[in-house]
Order: sequence, then C-alpha cells, then structure tokens
Amino acid sequence: MTRPRFNPSPCKGSDATTLQFDQTSLSWTPIVSCPADFPPELFELAVSQLTHHPEYNSTLILRSEVIEESAEVFPVSVPLLRGLRPVRNTHRRLLPRRPTRDSGLEQHCTLYAPSHPSGPDAFHPTVLVLTPILPSDGSLPYYYPTVTHLAFRIIPPTSSESAVLRMEALPLPGTPLDQGGRLYRTCLSLLETLHRYGWGTLTHYKKRVLHDVLLPRETYQDLYLIMRERYKHLIDDWHEVTDPLKHVFEDIGIATFLMLLWKDTYGPETIPPLPVDSTGLANEPSRHWPRPPGGFVDLGCGNGLLTHILVSEGYAGHGFDLRSRTSWAHYPPATQSRLLRNGADDGQTTATTARTLLPADCFLIGNHADELTPWVPLLATRVRASGYLSIPCCAWGLDARFDRARDVPRCDVDAETLNLGAGGEGAWSSYALYRAWLASLSVHCGWAVEVEMLRIPSTRNWAIVGRKRVGSSEEADDNVEELIEGVRKRGQFKTRRPEGKAGGDH
Repeated sequence: MTRPRFNPSPCKGSDATTLQFDQTSLSWTPIVSCPADFPPELFELAVSQLTHHPEYNSTLILRSEVIEESAEVFPVSVPLLRGLRPVRNTHRRLLPRRPTRDSGLEQHCTLYAPSHPSGPDAFHPTVLVLTPILPSDGSLPYYYPTVTHLAFRIIPPTSSESAVLRMEALPLPGTPLDQGGRLYRTCLSLLETLHRYGWGTLTHYKKRVLHDVLLPRETYQDLYLIMRERYKHLIDDWHEVTDPLKHVFEDIGIATFLMLLWKDTYGPETIPPLPVDSTGLANEPSRHWPRPPGGFVDLGCGNGLLTHILVSEGYAGHGFDLRSRTSWAHYPPATQSRLLRNGADDGQTTATTARTLLPADCFLIGNHADELTPWVPLLATRVRASGYLSIPCCAWGLDARFDRARDVPRCDVDAETLNLGAGGEGAWSSYALYRAWLASLSVHCGWAVEVEMLRIPSTRNWAIVGRKRVGSSEEADDNVEELIEGVRKRGQFKTRRPEGKAGGDH
C-alpha cells in the first residue's frame, strides 16, 4: 500500500475539541493538524517511537535516556486535563549531539486516555504531552521549542468527520505563533513524523536496515562524542584537497567502532602493559581494553588518518598504501613510522614481505579499499588474521570490476538474516548485490559474517565483519588457494599504479 500524502493545515483557533486544563484557566493553542490515516488504537505505538527516539526528528539531539517509567505515580508538573486521565509517564533525558554547545534537558512524556470510556477505542491513549523540566537557570536549550507543554493528539472520528492528528501547545509568553515561526515549523515536522509512524504501524512496516547490531547505540555514541572532541582539530590541520569535514568525522566514527568491536572480541590477555611514559594515559578507559593480538593493518590507508587516530589511542598496528600522501609528513613521528609505502599483487607476495605487512593474528581493515576489497577475507584467511572489517565502496571483483552476471555468489547467504539491506524480488540494487557477493566470498573463505550499517557521514557505510572462523580451516585454505589460482590463470590482474609523481618509480 502507498502511504497517504501528508496534508497538514494550520489551525485557525480554539474550538470545542481543544485541550482544556482541569484546574487552571490557561488555554492550549492548536498549532497544526492533518488527517489521521490510522485508527486511534495505534496512536500509542506510533508515539512510542517519538518518545524513545527524538533524534529521528532533530539533528541536534543525540538520543534520549529513560530515567523512570510509571503507570501509577505522576509528578505534580504533569498537567491535569479535562476529560482525560494520565495512564503512563516516562521521565526521560534528552542528550544533545554537541554537549559543548547545547545543554541536555529532562522531560516528562505523559500518555492520556479518556476519563469516561465509551466506545471500542475509549481505553486507548489519545494524547501525549511533553513537559520540559526546566533547569536551575530557567532556560530551555536551543533545540527545544519555547513551550511549557507540547501535545500530540489523535481526535477519534465521528459520524460526520474522519479522525484528525493535531499538535497543540502552551507557549511561553512572546512566542511567535505564525506559520513562519519556529514553533509552527517544529510542530509541523513532529506532526509529519507522527503521521508516518502511524501509517508504518498500520501496515506493519519493517525496516530493511538495522543499525546497532554489533554494538549498543549508546555505548558507541558516548565514546564517539569523546573522540570527536579529541580529534576535531584535525579539520583545521587538513593537508589534502578532499573535504575535511567528511573524512575527519568519518574516520573518527570508524575508529570508535573498531575500538569497541575489539573490546568485545578479544580477551583480557590481549591488554598490553602501559608504557613507562604513560602519564595521563592510564586514566583513559580504552588503554585497558582488549585489542587485536597481532595489531591492526589498514589496507590501502590513503591519507593515513584512521591509522593516526588508532595509533594515537595506543593501538599497535600500521597502514600501507601504494604511495605516500601529503598528510603523512604532517603527522607526529609515532604515526609516520606506522605509515608504509608498498603495493599488493595477486597473492604472490614474498613470505618476508607478507610477515611484515600482514603479521599473524592481526586485524585487517579495508576502509573503502577499492580493488583490495574482495581480497580482504582471502588475505585474512591466508595470513591467519584474528579478524577483519571491510567497508566496501567501488564494486571490484578479484581481478576486474564486479560483474553481477559473472561474479556469482560462492555460497548462499540470507540477506535478511545478515542485515544486508536487500531482499524480495526486484529489491536488490547493484551495491546490495555486491555486498551479498562479498558476504558469500567471506563465508567461502571460512568466516562467520556479521554486517553493520555504520553511523558515519558516508553513503557507503556498510561494514562486513569477520571475527570468528567457521567450518574446516583446511577447506577454507583450499578455497582461498583455488580462488588465487583462478586469478593467476585468467591473467587479468593488474596492480594499480600510484597516481601522480609516485607512479613513475613504482
């Protein structure tokens, strides 16, 4: 079914259906309304998304945390409404995305149902009121509208009129109420979200993509905020021609994900002792977290930023690429020593070079590694890596561009179970097919595949993770050798030449 068009109308004034306080003469102000294309009994499910995920409607909010929920005790600040009774209150805390600029805010989210039930829908909540708990200075954060209360409503249908969704408010004095004002625009956005959630609930909408599969969202976000503050200065120190905002925050996000992934993957025996000059470092929790026993290897590390962040956080490892970048010379000596210039061939790397670049028990990182992307699981198997992370970008096969007709899956993978973001006839994009092919290649190489959609500023934010070996290691080795031998026989593999001046002496 196609979702009905969102058709809002500004409210022209109060009427008999406007909310009324039970013990005060204060008046609610209707702001904006639209047809409700779902029945009242689904209202509670629809607004639960708004209660628990305010960040979906504001880029300035990181998330909310529930402090307390109750269906019996209601704080005195929760309003008493005529003809309605409170049935559940959620005390939540809004966390800002930029805590150094915006403050947090605690809030009561209260559901109301009719006081005198009549009819089949009367026992279902029809109103959600948001009540901010003002801080000691009495000011609301920028991202919150200037209101004492904000209400989401569904007005049940009558014999002559269809059901209506409406936003109402108790504005603070001086708050503009015109359609160009911030309150109206905020209510309009919230109403559209409620309309969408209600229709999704009605049609049993199921997201094809799941976030936070491998790591809890809250854990990731909390560490990301710390990492962002620690490394945001790199934007001003950028020495490449590419966009610093995208690359800096993207690699901070990937580093955050890896640090937490390694913490959950490896045991306490992999925690290294702090160096002698560890003044100030011992208080950093991540210094006491498990990590890859053989260090990390950033394949095709490019500008070296991800390697730099991980090295700065005390992780052993290195990155290598076909050529050095301008940025490399501007990193501290500890990072410069971990950035190596080297190429990769079709599996015939000498044993000495392989041991240097790809030591046993290392964790391989393929971050938009282009031609190296499909080789990541093969290399991980061949060098006995302890795991890998691959973030595919451009679609490459083992020796040529990925061809959906030629590069058939090596084994069956369940797109829905693996969270590959595709499924159903006609729903597979080229990029989704490539992800499925990479997943099948990983399984063929003896890895249990996990998939996560990373919270990074990139449209290519799918991560394929291998942390555990499955099946026979002998069979996996044979499969890898068979793939490499096929590449040799076809004779199409060509090592990429470095761009720019570095291409002449490679």
